[in-house]
Amino acid sequence: MTLATTQNAASIVGRVWNYASVLRDDGLSYADYLEQLTFLLFLKMNDELAALPGQTRRIPAGDDWDSFKKLDGDALQQQYQRVLERLGKTTGMLGTIFSKAENRIKTPALLKKLVSLIDGQEWLALDADVTGDVYESLLERNAEDVKGGAGQYFTPRALIRAIVQCVRPTVGEKVCDPASGTGGFLLAAHEFMKHSRLDRDQARALSLETFYGTDIVGSVVRLATMNLWLHNIGGDAEPPITARDALQSHGGKYYEVVLANPPFGKKSSFSGVSDDGKVTRETLSYERNDFWATTGNKQLLFLMHIASILAIDGRAAVVLPDNVLFEGGAGETIRRRLLQQYDLHTILRLPTGIFYAGGVKANVLFFDRKPAQEGWWTQGTWVYDLRTNQNFTMKTNPLRLSHLEEFIRCYATADRSQRTESERFKRFSLEELLARDKVNLDITWLQDNALEDAASLPAPNVLALEITEQLRFALEQFAAIGDELSEV
Repeated sequence: MTLATTQNAASIVGRVWNYASVLRDDGLSYADYLEQLTFLLFLKMNDELAALPGQTRRIPAGDDWDSFKKLDGDALQQQYQRVLERLGKTTGMLGTIFSKAENRIKTPALLKKLVSLIDGQEWLALDADVTGDVYESLLERNAEDVKGGAGQYFTPRALIRAIVQCVRPTVGEKVCDPASGTGGFLLAAHEFMKHSRLDRDQARALSLETFYGTDIVGSVVRLATMNLWLHNIGGDAEPPITARDALQSHGGKYYEVVLANPPFGKKSSFSGVSDDGKVTRETLSYERNDFWATTGNKQLLFLMHIASILAIDGRAAVVLPDNVLFEGGAGETIRRRLLQQYDLHTILRLPTGIFYAGGVKANVLFFDRKPAQEGWWTQGTWVYDLRTNQNFTMKTNPLRLSHLEEFIRCYATADRSQRTESERFKRFSLEELLARDKVNLDITWLQDNALEDAASLPAPNVLALEITEQLRFALEQFAAIGDELSEV
């Protein structure tokens, strides 16, 4: 992507965001605005896609962008609502995108302004996933506004691209993301795979039989499905991404490549209202015979699920918070099984400041599934430390692909036996790993300069966020212990 394109995309994101404030004054929430933006952007981008050579019009005339873009007033309101209703009654991917859709912009002049804003830009001419950029920008600002952490679930694109370059999915392999979010991993894998020389059958398979995902949030599934459609993934068949809780069952399918960043937050639970009107909170229980341990830790559950759906000789890369590396009890059991039955060959220690929720400490675990055997498949794990003495922020110093180029070289996808140690890249033998207390895989060896020089300490707000995150995890640990004791 050129600098000019990046600046253009940023300018459009700014314009779209500024208009969100206008609609908010009209009574629309950020979530409602994001939903309407999703519908309108999809219809406009589909219109551009249909105009490209070799493309066919997949939305019928009368229900497309042209059917209302020149209208205004009540005529615009009524036609836009008719389009949403008719498309919502279709099957396949279109039905998923427009399921239960309705026009929530009740002021005709505001709807006309948004339509004109979108119509004035050639969206597909941008060499970027602009829809995703807009979506994540809104999430970030909404998270700041409500003091929430929704944005932490969305993986920086630079990290996604680096992971895909390391795992290197190939045409003919099935790729799955069981916590697909906006579809970032699947889109990056598609971009990587489509540059291969493909015959007609391979091109068809890449579109229809390669990418799969699930997400528990219906509105996010809608956006991901829209993105896949616009990238010619999925055709007119059933959507590759389904709205369900991936942890509830294995699903019966196996995948050669699994890429994921499961949602952060340790407890799997939901809120409800009892008969007497009191709000209650219950922990979700996942009784699965293929799980190695019983736990309420959502990340450990996702790690076991991903391990279970990986095909023999398949490759996985999953973003997980630090507690997965050191938590005792079920955590230790799961780490031992992973080392024994899989080849956990690489851990990338991620820096703080790259997720929307500040203070998050996370890692990428790379592992391969192996056939059953006696003994341990993992003989050594390489750890790359991109965290110590690294400072990133979402706005002033965001993580870029250039920051990960050294790790990609060290990963040595073509032949991992050619790896060599460096200042930030070290190998730890199986014996060393098993000798650590509770098989703790949270490994550090670099000297943190901040500990030597008080002047170089992170800003107070960064320290406060990190402390808050650590306290939150600790409190959840105590809560989990309390839940277990109450059941005894």
